[in-house]
Amino acid sequence: MSCKRFLSFFLLILTLSAISVPAFASEDHADGNKKFNASEVIFGHISDAHEWHFFTIEHEGAEPTHVTLPLPVILYSPEKGLSVFSSSSFGHEGHREEYEGYKLNEKNKIETVDGSKVYDFSITKNVLSMLISVVLLLLIMTRVAAKYKKNPVMTAPSGFQNAVEPVITFIRDEVAKPNLGNKYLKFMPLLLTIFFFIWINNLLGLLPGGANFTGNIAVTACLAVISFLVMVFNANKHFWGHLFNPPGVPLGVKFILVPIEIISLFIKPIALTIRLFANILAGHIIILSIVSMIFIFGAISHVAGWGFSIVSLAFSIFMFFLELLVAAIQAFIFTNLTAVFVGQAVEEGHHHEDGQDYHVSENEIIA
Repeated sequence: MSCKRFLSFFLLILTLSAISVPAFASEDHADGNKKFNASEVIFGHISDAHEWHFFTIEHEGAEPTHVTLPLPVILYSPEKGLSVFSSSSFGHEGHREEYEGYKLNEKNKIETVDGSKVYDFSITKNVLSMLISVVLLLLIMTRVAAKYKKNPVMTAPSGFQNAVEPVITFIRDEVAKPNLGNKYLKFMPLLLTIFFFIWINNLLGLLPGGANFTGNIAVTACLAVISFLVMVFNANKHFWGHLFNPPGVPLGVKFILVPIEIISLFIKPIALTIRLFANILAGHIIILSIVSMIFIFGAISHVAGWGFSIVSLAFSIFMFFLELLVAAIQAFIFTNLTAVFVGQAVEEGHHHEDGQDYHVSENEIIA
């Protein structure tokens, strides 16, 4: 039975890869003479957009059919007021049009034709992906919570509860308790929300045509700011005292140490931001680069293109499995670092008779 399941999963991955290849290839072949531009295609896939493009169907001697999901455009201009319309009003890739004095520029950003100020509140591809992940998160967690309420505590978990419970237990025992001590229950909702939110979005980004949500630095920055604010607003006097007035340190050294400590305080959210953003973005770029090799070799020779497609498909499947692992690892690392930073802020001092917070004597520290 396990062999059959593995084969089914392998065929699923193969199908997903096979679907993604033509979808990936078709975008830049509206004009048969146009050279393949790998960087343009790759960055077009990983960037945000006002429409969700899936693939393009080519027709010989006719205009290609672009399979896209138009998204709502919500704009506010001090001159024109509020404007709400579909992104399909701008036309499609390669045939962009102006609409009500607005246009999409080369960076896929909306601007006014006359250059006046405009505020964009549109539902973009990344925003829609986030909303889908939030709905999935709520559905999963509310169903699991309902089962816990319905069944006694000692009842064995069933269904999807079997998959979620070990993850929750792992976050509690390996992340929350070691870093937060007896205050772990207060921060468990935060840690679980961060972990499952990042994990679900990482997995959604691996689907063919999926959005690169957690590979967007604005998204990871927002998550890092949330972790930073929780750390700052829950920090105790012990934390702030050691930050601005390190005990047992000569006055001259404090002028050097305190600025370093303050800088390190702000480096923490920056590290959270860059770590998640860079790892997820790199994974997407690698997979797309491997697929691009088919068309790069195909431009040299059709035989080379078809021959390398086997190698490319094999590497794509390998990278897909690796990214499944990375999706969980990056969610865990972000959650664990959040717990570490918050734990440092809420940790109580270890007071001794001399009033200093040392684990060893003052003489040993000076020595």
